[in-house]
Amino acid sequence: MHRRHAVVAGAGIGGLTAALALHRRGWRVTVCERAPEPPTTGAGIGLAPNALRALDTIGVDAARAAGSAVPATMGVRRSDGRWLTRAETSYMAARYGTPPIAVPRPAFTAALAAALPPDALRYGTTVTGVDDATGRPTVRTAEGPDLPADLVVAADGIHSPLRRTHFPDHPGLHYIGETAWRTLVDAPDLRIPSMSETWGRGERFGVTPLADGRYYLYATAVVPAGTRSADPRAELSRRFGSWHDPIPALLDRVGRFDPADVLQNDLYDLAAPLPRLHHGRIAWLGDAAHAMAPNLGQGGCQAIEDAVILAHLLPAGDTGDSTASRDSTASGDAVPAALAAVVPYLQGRFTQVQCRPGGRLQGLPQLLTRGEPAQDDRGIQPPGRQGAGEPAAGAQPTPSVVQEDSAVVVLGRGQAVVEAGEDETVRPGVRSEALGILQQPGVERPVLGNEPHFTADPAAYPGPRR
Repeated sequence: MHRRHAVVAGAGIGGLTAALALHRRGWRVTVCERAPEPPTTGAGIGLAPNALRALDTIGVDAARAAGSAVPATMGVRRSDGRWLTRAETSYMAARYGTPPIAVPRPAFTAALAAALPPDALRYGTTVTGVDDATGRPTVRTAEGPDLPADLVVAADGIHSPLRRTHFPDHPGLHYIGETAWRTLVDAPDLRIPSMSETWGRGERFGVTPLADGRYYLYATAVVPAGTRSADPRAELSRRFGSWHDPIPALLDRVGRFDPADVLQNDLYDLAAPLPRLHHGRIAWLGDAAHAMAPNLGQGGCQAIEDAVILAHLLPAGDTGDSTASRDSTASGDAVPAALAAVVPYLQGRFTQVQCRPGGRLQGLPQLLTRGEPAQDDRGIQPPGRQGAGEPAAGAQPTPSVVQEDSAVVVLGRGQAVVEAGEDETVRPGVRSEALGILQQPGVERPVLGNEPHFTADPAAYPGPRR
């Protein structure tokens, strides 16, 4: 009996999720990954409720597979430690059915890979191109041999070679103005209960507890693209060592690392949306399709959604015809037709997420560095600086941070997006929406904006469920 064959370029989270979802739909899958072996080091990833629902649909329990940590609270702080906004995860769980969790990336990708057939993964295999002149793609690899396919999933990352090849006129990537450092720290004795992001003057520092007692740390700074220091450990200590506890203690652990254990990457998104997310039988997903700034924490989550929705709306892998060949028209028409239907859906979903107020927030790196001069090392501007209100027609307001009677208001695109008083109650500004946080007037605890969106039928995935 003929089974449709999918070749996936890239064994990151999006590529592995796509391969597993298609495998559960009866497809034969081959995953080509240029890295010589699975990653054993790396950082963490937050999985929001929308991603967890999608994973559950294909039988993946991320918490069971990779471990998880559910912090008691999460929110944003100033460099002196004061909370600007804080949410209890129990309230998010009540609204969305599950709280967000954080997992180590290497463990999570290993769990996805382990659920695939042993011969599905080909490490050390670089996809160099796709020949689809006949309407039936053949994947070329540097190592050979060629791989005929019914579907090619381009999950080859933010610098996607397949995107560059098939969209040569696209302007490519846009540097958002920040570089980021990431690492994992083993510090169970610190017992940090909250997931937090601390904002300073053009700098941010995030702390995310993991289930195994480690912490996923990330930090960003507004610097020119390509800026590197000789020792990233010393650079982090210089920038963040005087910030509130427990940041200095965490950086003390980082100081004992090999410098190679601290990852640094400049942050990019796409300079413009792709004109389409498919070409014939090739479909792009994740960062290859719609690389986004990390302000919403939705990059990996959207790749997971892409992968599961793609597999759900494609035909099952079993054609039901034992005599069908790869060149049979009857066995293949359903795939391009399904891609033509599913890709606009994915584009609409991505636009919905990215265009949420604050979704892209191109001005975020400058929130604490532009406008009137700051009066202290926290980037808080002087009292009395009013900024709320709608801009004049055609005006492009300068994002800024102001302090008004002990309330901190973050302004961007002419909107006050977060306001916190002395009692730490978050109150609405002009529009209290930013960074995926939705806040109702007078409500103390905001909730993450991950509306129940993914509704694929689990019955479509007959494979074993974990």
